Amino acid sequence: MKNLKTKILISVLVILAVFAGFFVWYVNDDYDATELALASLVSTEQVEVIEGEPIQFLPQGEVAETGIIFYPGGKVEEEAYAPLMQALAEEGFAVFLADMPFGLAVFDINAGDDIIAEHSEITNWYVMGHSLGGSMAAIYAERNSELLDGLLMLAAYSTADLSQSDLAVLSLLGSEDQVLDWEQVQEYQPMLPADAVEVVIEGGNHAQFGSYGPQDGDGEALISEVEHHWCNKKHHLGKKIRYLVYDQRSA
Repeated sequence: MKNLKTKILISVLVILAVFAGFFVWYVNDDYDATELALASLVSTEQVEVIEGEPIQFLPQGEVAETGIIFYPGGKVEEEAYAPLMQALAEEGFAVFLADMPFGLAVFDINAGDDIIAEHSEITNWYVMGHSLGGSMAAIYAERNSELLDGLLMLAAYSTADLSQSDLAVLSLLGSEDQVLDWEQVQEYQPMLPADAVEVVIEGGNHAQFGSYGPQDGDGEALISEVEHHWCNKKHHLGKKIRYLVYDQRSA
């Protein structure tokens, strides 16, 4: 009997060790930011970059009235979104790039709380996220609709019911995205307000909302990473988001 208990104990310990090893591997197996992304972590004449938790991208020489809190995609290094954060700051937004535990926004859905509390100078707030980060941002928006003006989702959908909220909602998708579950996008569309805006970037895929290289299972993009979101006038996400946040909402 004692030998049997010992064998069972050893078996349990082995299983726990294997599980722990797998967990450590999983949480450290991130999509890393590219050199192009890392180059956007440097302040410019237009944008001041303050590294920390969160990383801040602030318009130079002005106090922004509107802030955007960004939730990274699952297992994606937050710095991979630096080019897009730069583009948004150039459009006059104060942008806060959150660092998520284990690279998964599900472990810190309320990351926006401290950011909002620490920046009372900002009067209008939007929460934004990519992929898993976008879905978690939607949950945060549902919980804090009285604090926020809107939700910006990149390659994501909302399982939280925002249909009766006054939030401005923008959903940006890439036509070649094969990571996103398009059936779920359609299934959960009624969760969004009736005036939510959906924009499909023709030729874009899932990974191009960040700058971290190809993603497993993704479709092949028909436009370049640069064309996708911050340099090309047709697809410039900073300008597109500014238009949808300011101009269209007030029209």
